[in-house]
Amino acid sequence: MVETPPLRVVFFGTPSFAVPTLDALLASRHSVIAVVTQPDRPRGRGQRTTASPVKEAAVAAGIPILQPAAVKTREFAAELGGLAADIAVVAAYGQILTEQLLAIPRLGMINVHASLLPHYRGAAPIHRAIIAGDFSTGVTIMRMVRALDAGAMIATQRVEIGEDDTSVDLEDRLARLGAGLLARTLDEIAAGRAHETPQDDSAATYAPRLSKDDGRVDWSRNALEIHNLIRGLHPWPHAVTFVRGVRLILHRSHPTSRTSTDAPGTILEAAADRLTIATGDSALDLLEIQAEGKRPMHIREFLAGHPLTPGTRLQPSP
Repeated sequence: MVETPPLRVVFFGTPSFAVPTLDALLASRHSVIAVVTQPDRPRGRGQRTTASPVKEAAVAAGIPILQPAAVKTREFAAELGGLAADIAVVAAYGQILTEQLLAIPRLGMINVHASLLPHYRGAAPIHRAIIAGDFSTGVTIMRMVRALDAGAMIATQRVEIGEDDTSVDLEDRLARLGAGLLARTLDEIAAGRAHETPQDDSAATYAPRLSKDDGRVDWSRNALEIHNLIRGLHPWPHAVTFVRGVRLILHRSHPTSRTSTDAPGTILEAAADRLTIATGDSALDLLEIQAEGKRPMHIREFLAGHPLTPGTRLQPSP
């Protein structure tokens, strides 16, 4: 059997989710000829200008790096065309690519998307799957087209979602899963064996970008829904609630079977390792929380410095 020539690959990616895919490409027989990533930006509490995780990985590997402020320019199109790439791989890049750019590589562009398409097209598929209480999700390698995450599917792989998985936990698993699937798919494309299946647009659902308003906890919802919100919004923008005007960031929780006739949001128990809150159907134990401007704390430690009284109500706003 004659092995097909390796492909010349341009990689587009920015956050940590994309790094395992870049690593998988570097470990493959294909050649990563350039990495395109977002410009260095202020990040973190100190707002210090830093490189993206993908840029750091590319620098370590000695790969040429492109950081266009905007990809919708003639200059960038010319620069991409000059690379003579066979294919481009995209994983959470962060800018919309034009139809002109999609057509530049000889074999087009493919994308690593963190859902089982056509479900959860859009910017926040991992978070939205957890918030919805889904039991499984996956990754899709798809052909990139102009419409949002609507291209033909080349490969998919499913993964289970644990009942206490946060977005951080699930993102890590999906990043590694997607990296392996992408490497295998690229070999299939190089050999001419890849099969592309059109998506069923009528079954499409969407995962819009998150905002801080998504995190306001409505305690009249059931305990499982609130638990899913807390873990789905970790590590950003976080689920939040207010007590006596103080903003509390909720990191970890656990639904209970305890019943209560108290109004939703009422503190039922606040002692030792337990901070139990009435919800619309039962109650929720908060396991780890954070006062505004402080570090996250286990409930025992938090209550030692922030005494709370049963009967006090938590509110969605100050």
